[in-house]
Parts: sequence; structure tokens; C-alpha cells
Amino acid sequence: MIAALDAAAHAAGSGGSGTLTGPISFGDVGLSVFLVVIAVAASRWRRLGLERDMVVATGRSFVQLVAVGYVLDFVFGGQGWLTPIVLSVMVATAAWTSGSRARQVPGSYLVAVGAIVVGTAGTLGVLGAFRIVPLSARAVIPLGSMVITSVMNTTSLVMTRLRDDLAASRREVEARLSLGQTSYEASLPWHRQALRSGMLPSVDQTKVVGLVALPGAMTGMILAGASPLAAIRLQLVVMYMLLGGNAFAALVAAQLTVRRLFTPAHQLIRSLRQVPD
Repeated sequence: MIAALDAAAHAAGSGGSGTLTGPISFGDVGLSVFLVVIAVAASRWRRLGLERDMVVATGRSFVQLVAVGYVLDFVFGGQGWLTPIVLSVMVATAAWTSGSRARQVPGSYLVAVGAIVVGTAGTLGVLGAFRIVPLSARAVIPLGSMVITSVMNTTSLVMTRLRDDLAASRREVEARLSLGQTSYEASLPWHRQALRSGMLPSVDQTKVVGLVALPGAMTGMILAGASPLAAIRLQLVVMYMLLGGNAFAALVAAQLTVRRLFTPAHQLIRSLRQVPD
């Protein structure tokens, strides 16, 4: 893994023939905006109402990525001690986004923080402990951003699915509780379904990697001029990292969500019991 990262860095620095690293300028980026113009025109033609969103998304992506580029250039230039701060900002932003999507779950932001932190720390901790990846800013920050994004989506799916399913099936849940089951036992069927919903996207993506899509890490290394075999080894580590991280996050999110949706007396919280039939 370390060798693969070094190979990619060397290829990017050398700007060898056939690579896309180096020659792309801001002028080229500006020319590529023509594709956005086509998308906006198509939206207007078909009256989709997405023109404003596309323009805003394009502008925001440009500003955000340029700003992040300067920050990472500064950190990679010898300020590695800022790595934990950069990752903390990413985690906080992801937790806020995930918590906002599942705001009907009490304490959704705390649930999101717990799931995302465990998923991220668990995977990066394993990779670092076994020296699969170097503990440097140039390796930890990009890999951390991948796993944070992935576990954020998993956390949102698990929280929203579990809350919605328990609300829709509250009669059956309450019947189970009346028979003496604990909140965990009564919610177990929907608990499992939420876990499946959260983890299936990463499982399916892992199944078809290489056959349907060449994922980002692999594509980036190939475009930088690295050997396809080196890119494949890196991508395998990334895919396994995401699969493990999603499992960590899904388990934590589901467990914490169940605790938030039941009272200490093993009753559904009032907001779920008052959902209209």
C-alpha cells in the first residue's frame, strides 16, 4: 500500500506521457463548464426546474474545492500536525449533514457523531496499526475523507429507515412490548432491516467493482500514470476499508437510534406513538 501511494506520487510529480496530472489548468476547467451549460440547457428545455440548483452547485463546488486545495497544499507542505483538525472538521460536517437528514430521531446529531467517529476511527485505526497505510497527512486525509463520506450516508440510511419502519409498525412493536419483550427484542426485525438498508449499497458496490465501475482511487492513480496493478491493490484496500467502516457505523447508528426511540421503561417515544395511521 505504501509502495502504491509512493508510485502514484512519483507518477504525478513526473508528469509522464499519457497522464492527466499537470497539464490541466484553470482555463481547462473553465472550458469544461461547457458541459454544465449543456446540462442547464437540457433542464430548461425539459422544464425540470433544476437550472438554479445546477448553477449553485457548480459555483459551490468550485469555491469549496479550490479552498480545500489550498488548505491541503499547506498541510501537505510540512504541517502534518493539522491532520487531526482537518479530519475533525470533516467529521463534524458529516455528522451535521447526517443528523439533519434524520432530525426526527431525538438526538440525531449525537447518534451521527458516534457512528461516524467509530466508523472512521475503527477503519483508519486498523489500517494504521497494521501499517497498511502510512500515518502521514497525504495518506490519512484522502482516505479519511472517503470513509467519512461513506459512513455518513450509511448512518443517515440506518437512522431514517429504522425510525420510519418503527413508526409504520408501531402497533406490532407495542404488541411485542406488551408480551414482555425489551425494546431491543421488540425492534429487532426492523433493526435488521435498517442494517441491511445501510450496508447493501457498499456491499453491492464491492461486488461489481472493476466490472461495472473503476472507482475513484483506482482511476486517480491510473490517470496519474501509476501501474494498473498498483492502482488495483490500492483500490482493494479502499473498498475493504469502506465496507468495514460502513459495518461499524451501521451497528453503532442502529443501536443508538433504538435507544433514542424507546423510553427507559421500554415504551415507544411519544412522537412515534402519535404518528397518524
